Amino acid sequence: MTQVLKGLRVVEHGTFITGPAASMVLADMGAEVVKVELPGTGDPFRAFKGGLYSPHYQTYNRNKHSVALDTRKDADRETFDKLVAGADVYIQNFRPGFAAQIHAGEERLRALNPRLIYCAISGFGQDGPAAARPSYDTVAQAASGYLRLLVNPANPRVVGPAIADAMTGYYAAFGILGALHERHATGHGRLVEVSMFEAMAHFNLDAFTHLFSEGEVMGPYSRPSVSQSYVLECACGDWIALHMSSPEKFWQGLAVAMDKPDIFDDERFCDRFARIANQDALIVVLRDIFKRRPRAEWCERLLAQDVPHAPMYRTDEVPDDPQARHLQLFVDTQHPTMGASRTVRSPISFDGERCLHVNPPPTLGEHNALFANGWPAAGTGDTNTPPKKETA
Repeated sequence: MTQVLKGLRVVEHGTFITGPAASMVLADMGAEVVKVELPGTGDPFRAFKGGLYSPHYQTYNRNKHSVALDTRKDADRETFDKLVAGADVYIQNFRPGFAAQIHAGEERLRALNPRLIYCAISGFGQDGPAAARPSYDTVAQAASGYLRLLVNPANPRVVGPAIADAMTGYYAAFGILGALHERHATGHGRLVEVSMFEAMAHFNLDAFTHLFSEGEVMGPYSRPSVSQSYVLECACGDWIALHMSSPEKFWQGLAVAMDKPDIFDDERFCDRFARIANQDALIVVLRDIFKRRPRAEWCERLLAQDVPHAPMYRTDEVPDDPQARHLQLFVDTQHPTMGASRTVRSPISFDGERCLHVNPPPTLGEHNALFANGWPAAGTGDTNTPPKKETA
């Protein structure tokens, strides 16, 4: 397994998703991550039906160590300071000002380690009229204009996964890597800041580009109409998705697959602009056609005509997809006390080598002894190093 960040030491003081997601991206590429958690309760995302190993917590905390420290206590702070002094990166996603209250502010940690990359993740930024507001995923999606593009006006309710949380963590990881690259030349650390509001506004860049260049305020169906995207129910009750885009060859292929060679002679659907203007009518036509055959048959027909499509899988169907199996996308791991688990490997490969080894998320304080005196000797605590194969 290629570990391009092997030797990088990260202290994560994260909770819920944004901070843990940032450090997980680094850990997946070989960084050694120590997750600092409050004794007794740990990351609030651990809690689930009275336990401390919820699926929410497991999602963003693989390939890490856990130490339970309360940095407001002198003895614990001494251990924390040793970790910071030997670290390359520190990540926190507290509300502005809270890190300083628990002796983890940037100025104090910078005095301990001038080379430290200090990453502060917030909801709305470190200052300004909204800085003190609490923020979670839906709040950031709404404030950035992104949520308005997801909600069906006919049935308004929040849908989908925690996109803002995850994306903010990923943006933070990008910023950290940029600061590390600069440090190779300067030898000095940086303060990296990212907020959920800023991250989601950037992620929503397409909508703002249309606003500023065309004066267009996009809605939930703006992008799907331009991209000519469809979800259609098949005879078996399963669903299929089409993304037709603009090349005419895809539409002609669709006509052949549907045994309707003249369907796009209809002036409502005869070219890209007509199809955009009349998408509602085209949806009605396609719905009736696609309900006549099972999804497996539609996939064969569409594939034969090179039409962009995919089964609209439920989550439990994806692991059995032939391409997912070929890519070894899902990997198994074993925790000594929590047992077996399965996860999605990192999507990044280096020189054709996939990241197939994953260490399971740690239990609370699992590595207290290992890091009691700071970072252990090189190689004794590498999170991502797979077990060596026995040789004859």
